[in-house]
Amino acid sequence: MTVFIVDDEASVRRALGRLLRAEGFEVVAFASGAEFLTGHGQMRPACVVLDMAMPGTNGLELQQALVEMGSTLPIIFLTGRADVPMCAQAMKRGAVDFLTKPVNDEDLLTAVRRALTADHADSESRAGREGTITRLASLTPREREVLDLVITGLLNKQIAAELGTVEKTIKVHRGRVMEKMGAQSVAELVRMMERVSR
Repeated sequence: MTVFIVDDEASVRRALGRLLRAEGFEVVAFASGAEFLTGHGQMRPACVVLDMAMPGTNGLELQQALVEMGSTLPIIFLTGRADVPMCAQAMKRGAVDFLTKPVNDEDLLTAVRRALTADHADSESRAGREGTITRLASLTPREREVLDLVITGLLNKQIAAELGTVEKTIKVHRGRVMEKMGAQSVAELVRMMERVSR
């Protein structure tokens, strides 16, 4: 579990790094938003502890750049002063937390754990969605038609009538759909399709 620290103050990077490493987190620190954008890599699960006020690219600008890149990294903002409009803007864009400096150790650790848990769940959800899309692509056009009708709750006999074929053929297609999708029940099939349609 990786925590990226982005803060222009070396003393803050050192202090936060010591605290987080002592709790068993992998820590990678950056002195600027630009440095972070070019060097943070794809380690997951991860989160960003981000200073709001930095020279060059400030915290909000870095958050916006990440949003535009399609990044889903959870962000915890640190600021020297509580600025309500800034906080509201950060939260609207998906920030996990907004803490004031000097930050309380327990508050920071709680926020980091929450952010990493969220990122882990998000990664699992994305992986499940991508797996479902891959399995869907393996279906023939007729199997896809059968799948679409199965998840509406139609019986084999009704699907056969809808597609102008016999019930026995639908049973075969339905069996192949369940096997290719790795589903044990229609309910599981419905959940898979809901995940993909989000």
